[in-house]
Amino acid sequence: MRRLLVVMVMALAGAFALLATGCGDTTTVDEGPVTVAESGTGAGNPGARTVADPDVPETPDGARAIRIAVVTHGQASSAFWAIVRNGVEAAGRQMDVVIDYKAPDVYSLSDMTNLIDQAVASRPDGLVVSLPEPGLAAAIERAVKAGIPTVSINSGSDMYKKLGVLAHVGQPEGDAGFKAGQRLARAGVERAVCVNLLIANQGLDARCAGLARAMRAAGGTSKIVRIDDQDANAPKKIAAAVKAANADGALAMNATSGLAASKGLAGKGVTLGTFDLGPDVLKAVKAGTIAFAVDQQAYLQGYLPVVFLAERARYGLFPAQGDVIPTGPNFVTKANAEQAMELSARSIR
Repeated sequence: MRRLLVVMVMALAGAFALLATGCGDTTTVDEGPVTVAESGTGAGNPGARTVADPDVPETPDGARAIRIAVVTHGQASSAFWAIVRNGVEAAGRQMDVVIDYKAPDVYSLSDMTNLIDQAVASRPDGLVVSLPEPGLAAAIERAVKAGIPTVSINSGSDMYKKLGVLAHVGQPEGDAGFKAGQRLARAGVERAVCVNLLIANQGLDARCAGLARAMRAAGGTSKIVRIDDQDANAPKKIAAAVKAANADGALAMNATSGLAASKGLAGKGVTLGTFDLGPDVLKAVKAGTIAFAVDQQAYLQGYLPVVFLAERARYGLFPAQGDVIPTGPNFVTKANAEQAMELSARSIR
C-alpha cells in the first residue's frame, strides 16, 4: 500500500510538471557531459581524455572538466594580446571549460618551446598555440604526436598544415598585406616603406611581401625597414628611413610601430596605414593622421579555437578541419572608427 502511495505521488508530481510547462513556464534541464573516446593523434581523431587529473576540477555531476591549454608568443600584458586573452576567457566561461593560459614575459624561441612542452605534459583536452616562427615546428609536432588536439592562431597561416594541427584561426598575412597595399596605392602612394620589427616573425614578413606585390601591381615600389618598436627613438628612425627612401607612404606592422610612425611622420605628407588596433590608434584614425588600421580581430583568434576544441572534446565536432579560419583582414577607417572605439573600450577590438 505504501509503495502504491509513493507511485501515485510521483505520478501526480509529473502531471503537475506537465501542466506547468503547458501554461507557459520554462523548464531547465542540464545536459550531462558527452565525452567522445580518444584514439590516435590529435589531428585525425576526436575525443577528450578521461584520465583522472587531480589538478582539474570536476563538474557538479562528478565528471572531469574539459581543460584547454593556450600558449601565445605575445605577452598577455600587451594591448593586442590582452584582447586575445579576453576572447579566450570569454569562450572558457561560455563553454564551461578550464583554461590554462601561458605566455613568455619576453619572447624567445626557447621559452616558447618550453611552455608548449609543459602544456603537452599536462595532457590537456586541447592546445591553442601561436606560431610566429618555424623554430616552433618541432614542439608543435610533439604536441600532435602526443595526441593533443591542436589549433594554431595568429601567425603561421602559411605553415600550419605541415605540422598536422587541426586548423589555423587567424589572418592570412600575405593577403592582408596585399589588400593594405592596394589601399595605399588607391590613395596615390607610389613608393611605400614597410615598417617591420627587429624580432623575426614570419607573419609580419608575409605582410611586407604582400605590400610589395600590391605596389608592383600598381607600378610602384616598396622597401622594408626594421625597427625596435620599444625604442624611444623609433619615430625619428622611421621618419629618417621614409625620407631616405623618398617614400610617400608607409605601412606599419603593429599598433606600437604605427603610433611611432604617426608621430615621426606628422606633417610630412606621407600616407600611413597600420596593422592592429588600440585606443590611441583608433583616435589617430578618427583624426585622420593614420589613414586606416587593419583589424585581424584578435578577440576571435582567442575565442574561436576554445569553442572549437571544447565542442570537439564533448561531441567530436570540428568545423573546417585542415583549413584556415580567417579572422581578417578588416579595415577601420575614419568612417567607422567610432564604433571600433566603443568595442576597444571593452577589449573586444
